[in-house]
Amino acid sequence: MERRFYVLRAVNGKESKVKECLESEIRKNSNLRDCILQVIVPTERVVRNIRGKNYRKERAFLPGYVVIEAVLKSEVVHFIKSINFVSGFLGGNRPVPLRPVEVSRILGQVDEMQNRTEEFDVNYNVGETVKITFGPFTGFYGEIEEVHPDKKRLKVMVKIFGRKSPLELGYLQVEKE
Repeated sequence: MERRFYVLRAVNGKESKVKECLESEIRKNSNLRDCILQVIVPTERVVRNIRGKNYRKERAFLPGYVVIEAVLKSEVVHFIKSINFVSGFLGGNRPVPLRPVEVSRILGQVDEMQNRTEEFDVNYNVGETVKITFGPFTGFYGEIEEVHPDKKRLKVMVKIFGRKSPLELGYLQVEKE
């Protein structure tokens, strides 16, 4: 039998638990070590702004799915289906392997997500007041004049020595007031 990539359906939010359980069992059982070669949970880094604070978080890129590289024998399929939070394979009772094109696309996206800078889930608008949290002007307040979402930058007018001065700041250097 040859090794192929398969997709497991998991409970949303429990993908990493499924991966931990599989890897734990693989370490204990040498038969599984020969059959299950890789367990992948595609994730991406995001930054969320909640009440003016920026929070970094990793979230599942494909929520509810875990990708495994395995040689599927009937006992391996039975073992995988018996793991907590796994509802089965994509494809129903008979697991359907991913095509090579799909595998390369998923693995390419996983690599891209690892190398990519953080994605921002923050909406800044012109006219909003922000507090500078990083850099030489930490603690100053300013009003947003321009928003450049493609560059993840803001132009903020800050009052320094009684005069308004423009500053170009990154999204992570400010928080909403």
